[in-house]
Amino acid sequence: MRWVNRHVRRSNRFALGALPVLVLVLLYLVVAAQRHAVDPNDKILPLPDAMVRAIATLISQPDPLSGRLIFWADTLASLQRLGLGLGIATAAALLVGLVLGVLPPVRATFGPLVTGIAVIPPIALLPMLFIALGLGETAKVALIVIGITPVMVRDIAAHVAALPREQILKAQTLGASSWQIMIRVALPQALPRLFHALRLSLGPAWVFLISAEAIAADVGLGYRIFLVRRYLAMDVIIPYVAWIALLAIVMDSALTLLSERLFPWAHGGAR
Repeated sequence: MRWVNRHVRRSNRFALGALPVLVLVLLYLVVAAQRHAVDPNDKILPLPDAMVRAIATLISQPDPLSGRLIFWADTLASLQRLGLGLGIATAAALLVGLVLGVLPPVRATFGPLVTGIAVIPPIALLPMLFIALGLGETAKVALIVIGITPVMVRDIAAHVAALPREQILKAQTLGASSWQIMIRVALPQALPRLFHALRLSLGPAWVFLISAEAIAADVGLGYRIFLVRRYLAMDVIIPYVAWIALLAIVMDSALTLLSERLFPWAHGGAR
């Protein structure tokens, strides 16, 4: 049987997906052990025990100045910023994407503007956001919103605009107005695409969050990474990066599962 015809069972997907990760971990351990055999004080590739000690301290010991458990305070602050930014961006993308996709005159008028905003590197706007909105939470959330909303809008609008014309004509034959077509025809089919667009935006959203926290923050995962880098504290940086990756994977898996439960018809039914 050709590989193109092979389908992996759900029970085997986790094992196959974990295999490359285990190979990378093993490779890291081998290289780190070799470096420490030459220089026991090597900081570039810390051994697992050093990383466990460093993270255990951040998890269990309160900060002398703030009294907070640093690891959990960083995680909570970053997730709050990320969640707020993703929520605003998702709502805006759904609303604007539906309007642009269903109404051709609106798409012709505002489509180029959305495209122009989407191609601007959001990081380039960060100084402007800090000047206009200050160094507080608003600027950080705004960077996430500005960074991912235009791309999500274009994706939703293109998906809605590509809906079969027959569906629109049938709805009009039954007396549906433009508003009813948007709500009864376009919205149900746009929601699964919205989940897909949100999943694709998770990576860029994390990039914008870490960038904002690195420049102006006193708590957060990105802030901590850039704070300890001056001390070459790779025993903190590597676990923090791994924790960010784990959080992103959990969020992506949760969105996938939720989409499959809510819209099984968009995923080929139950698998």
